[in-house]
Amino acid sequence: MTRRETFATTHISKKEFVLATDLDGTFLGGDKTARQDFYRWLESHRMRVGLIFVTGRDPDFIRDLCKNGDVPRPDYLVGDVGTTIASVSDDHEITPIVALEDHISKAWGDAGDRVRDALADMPGLALQPTSFRYRLSYDLDPNAFDPRAVSLIEDMGLDALVSDNRFFDVLPKGISKGPTLRRLLDHLGVDESRTLAAGDTLNDLSMLTVGLPAVAVGNSEAALVERISGIDHVYHADGPGVTGIAEAITHFRMFPVA
Repeated sequence: MTRRETFATTHISKKEFVLATDLDGTFLGGDKTARQDFYRWLESHRMRVGLIFVTGRDPDFIRDLCKNGDVPRPDYLVGDVGTTIASVSDDHEITPIVALEDHISKAWGDAGDRVRDALADMPGLALQPTSFRYRLSYDLDPNAFDPRAVSLIEDMGLDALVSDNRFFDVLPKGISKGPTLRRLLDHLGVDESRTLAAGDTLNDLSMLTVGLPAVAVGNSEAALVERISGIDHVYHADGPGVTGIAEAITHFRMFPVA
């Protein structure tokens, strides 16, 4: 049996450690040498270490990112700020897990057109061109943004999420990275105590505070650092990006990093 085949047949629930990580600023953060070293370490332990991407990015972005071979392929994906739940095959095919996405689809319903109409003339928001299934995302201009947009969305029975002071996401009520990750881990039979959640912006807050061992990497936005202050199971790393993740793995004694 080849190493690739062994990796493919080792179920994530059997792995000793699972990293559930945001991408931009976190798994893709840190200098180039640090990223390469961390990715090599991770790939050398893939029979024992599981990987889940928990990101605002869409499946097409993930597929393209991993196909070039610069970034390890995840076992599973929680994408679109928690509104996509999918498996990722050896050949980078991303397959939604319908049983887990059903309640997300129902919670979103036909909200897309209603949200677009409601926010069409709202200052400081520019609709992103990507076609998401169960969310809408906007680029946010902090100098022009009208906070009434948040109340408007909440009055529609949806959730509004501002992150990094430059993104505005509209999500189904109660859906975000943290609750979705937890449902995936339960579905897979993964031990939460052996799972490290890693992030760097406010759209990672629900993932970091859902109860798993967690790390806010050293380059995290100030608003996130403020919100996680004093939470025992959330470690604030000194190092940025993957350096901060490695630091947290050692801090929580989750797996040898060498």
